[in-house]
Amino acid sequence: MKDIVKIDDETISVESFMSTLKLSGRFDGLIEDMLRDKLIVHAAKKQGIEADIEAVQEKSEQYRRVMGLHRAKDTIEHFDRIGVSLDDFEAFLSDSICQEKMMAQVQSDAAVEEYFRLHSPRFDSVEVSHIVLDTEGKAREVISILEDDPDAFAEMVADYSEAETRENGGKIGKVLRGSLSGEVESKLFNASEGDILGPFSSGDGSRFEIFSVDVMTTAELNEETRAEIKRLLKDEWLAARAKEHHIEAL
Repeated sequence: MKDIVKIDDETISVESFMSTLKLSGRFDGLIEDMLRDKLIVHAAKKQGIEADIEAVQEKSEQYRRVMGLHRAKDTIEHFDRIGVSLDDFEAFLSDSICQEKMMAQVQSDAAVEEYFRLHSPRFDSVEVSHIVLDTEGKAREVISILEDDPDAFAEMVADYSEAETRENGGKIGKVLRGSLSGEVESKLFNASEGDILGPFSSGDGSRFEIFSVDVMTTAELNEETRAEIKRLLKDEWLAARAKEHHIEAL
């Protein structure tokens, strides 16, 4: 196999590079990214989406500017050095444009707004703080104190919590539906601001968690929600496309 880099007398081959990727756990992620890209390209071409010459030329010029390839000679030498043909480069750019056009349809404003209309409760959020303890006895003791004095929550965090969040008052921050276990999530999203909930036991009983409900927020279609919906639209669309193909690991 072709060698790709040399350090003093040690030469690193493509085979060695691939082995390192696999052993480090990065190989599967790269393959998954490539597979997702290919699924998008296949779907785009199936719909007759193509990359026009002007768009390919524009992307090519952007690439050369970023890479500092100001002359035709520089460009040719660059691709010779990395072992990529100009045809491969053009195909890569065409695929990129097809992906962008396909995703523009999947993640259109209309699609985002319709998804939000159908699933808006999913984007309700709650800001919470917690106290983590290692025994149920301690948890019950802390809950008893907080029932009489809810304002002592930060003090209880500092005195008792074993989580790293004790450094910032036990604050976890914003939590969306689907982020927590069923019982905890159900209680949190049916609570009111200022409520103290718990203790909740972990599956193995090694920790007990008490929550303070700091802020309840009803979903709105802001930029953060739009970004999350676009991610979900893409993931759900890709999952559906994957079922249309025979995909085999070699």
